[in-house]
Amino acid sequence: MRYNDLNSSLQSHVITLRIIIAALLLINILLWIGWNNARNDIRVHIPPDIRSGAVLKPNEVSPPNVYAFASYIFQQLNRWETNGEEDYGRQIFRVSPYLTARYLDYLKNDLDVRGKHGELSGRTRIIQPIPGQGYEERRVDVLDANTWLVWLDFHIQEFVRGMEVKNIKIRYPIRVVRFNVDPERNPWGLALDGFGGDGPRRLTDADLQTDSNTATGKKP
Repeated sequence: MRYNDLNSSLQSHVITLRIIIAALLLINILLWIGWNNARNDIRVHIPPDIRSGAVLKPNEVSPPNVYAFASYIFQQLNRWETNGEEDYGRQIFRVSPYLTARYLDYLKNDLDVRGKHGELSGRTRIIQPIPGQGYEERRVDVLDANTWLVWLDFHIQEFVRGMEVKNIKIRYPIRVVRFNVDPERNPWGLALDGFGGDGPRRLTDADLQTDSNTATGKKP
């Protein structure tokens, strides 16, 4: 009788240990899955200038990163090296992972209209930042946690069969939004969303001189 009680007690203890082992195993599996997913999903934006150090938080986007993204993608979109009739459409397709559906539709329509009017045939475009008009804090408006308005100043030259037909300086107010898509296609997690404010406007030398004398903190 005493032997049976001891045997039952040992069996009960073994069952309890098995349950605990199974629970610990399940917890470890869940922790591994969570850790593995977190490792794949975390996106860290490193500021362009970290000479003074930086405190980085996952998925936090700083204004310098937003400006760098907008400037780089917009330049890629508007660089036509050989023939705008082919290059413009090719560039739209190439940077499409970095464009919202709204802005992509706008660009496709712009391509269609320009093509019908013969504005792209044989046309090349050079676009580059205006010296001295690079990133400053005042060039990025934080509209909310997921939306920014970036002010980009570019010098644009266009040629048709070697003849210069445009040489202007333009300020573009570009909307940038957080864009959670496949990181393999868009590692930035951001997208251009078209123009904000009153849209692009031409800059004069007087405008640029005024900007150079403007106190930091005021918008361009």
